[in-house]
Amino acid sequence: MKDSNKIRILTGDRPTGRLHLGHYVGSLKNRLKYQEDGAEVFIIIADYHTLTTKHSRDHIKAVQENVRDLVLDYLSVGIDPQKTTIYLQSLVPQVAELNLLFEMLVSVNRLRRVPTLKEKVKESRKERVGEVSFGLLGYPVLQAADILMVKANLVPVGRDQESHVEVTREIAKSFNRSYGEVLPVPQALVDGELLPGTDGRPKMGKSLGNAIYLTDDSGTVKRKVMSMYTDPKRLRASDPGTVEGNPVFEYHKAFNSDKSEVASLTDRYQKGHVGDVEVKERLYLALEKFLNPVRKQRGEYEGNEKLVNEILYGGTRKTMAEAATTLKEVRGAMGLASATVL
Repeated sequence: MKDSNKIRILTGDRPTGRLHLGHYVGSLKNRLKYQEDGAEVFIIIADYHTLTTKHSRDHIKAVQENVRDLVLDYLSVGIDPQKTTIYLQSLVPQVAELNLLFEMLVSVNRLRRVPTLKEKVKESRKERVGEVSFGLLGYPVLQAADILMVKANLVPVGRDQESHVEVTREIAKSFNRSYGEVLPVPQALVDGELLPGTDGRPKMGKSLGNAIYLTDDSGTVKRKVMSMYTDPKRLRASDPGTVEGNPVFEYHKAFNSDKSEVASLTDRYQKGHVGDVEVKERLYLALEKFLNPVRKQRGEYEGNEKLVNEILYGGTRKTMAEAATTLKEVRGAMGLASATVL
């Protein structure tokens, strides 16, 4: 049951592959903070959401294989299953019924105005919105069901997902106006930072080949760091360099715990007193200092498949109980028949 004295947060990921340093900076770091601040945190592994653009059997098989890796990534950075609930979306049957009921409260035209839809249309290789699946058009409604079934107060999102939470807010308000105050109206919490890719592109991405993964070994990390994009105008180590927008320095700021070293490297780089090689070697050492405990923690869980499964299914059972309570309240408020009359 929800503790009325605690903030409840829903966050999560689609199981499309391994998590990388961009995920850590963008969301995982904040999840650790919410966890330690005493919030009730639910992390959804949103496998249904992956079906909106790809739904072949091979894709579904790959997604299910990714689920375990995602749980291991969470555990490796310090997500504590005693404090944070990790669950699998497709194992919570109530989300499908809530999705159906919420579809009645939002128009097609409203969903067509969601800013991210155009990007998703392009991703699905369709020419027009009218050619995409009903599931893709209704993506924000399913998200609303995810959020409202656990009665989350806050939903941490990137700026591009804020519009989805606005749809959830509209659905909750519409439901409450029609049937009574049952559902909370959640707030979007726009937080996290963007970490540039190793190639200098604004965002690190799985499909872009410009990511350093939490699971990368030491040799792979070194190779990726030493080949990172830097200041293209700097031809010699004696040339003054630019640190603004320079991925190597962005990574230093995010992961190098020795702030005096970062300040010294920044000053020397701007004056042309240090070469790219030394700056990258220092970054590699800083990343290894961060990643070594992550690798160790992952190794401890990786060898215990039973424990990993127990964590996932334990969190899913807890979420199912929360969802069942919410669905009972929703059906009751709407006047839908209950099982007791059958």
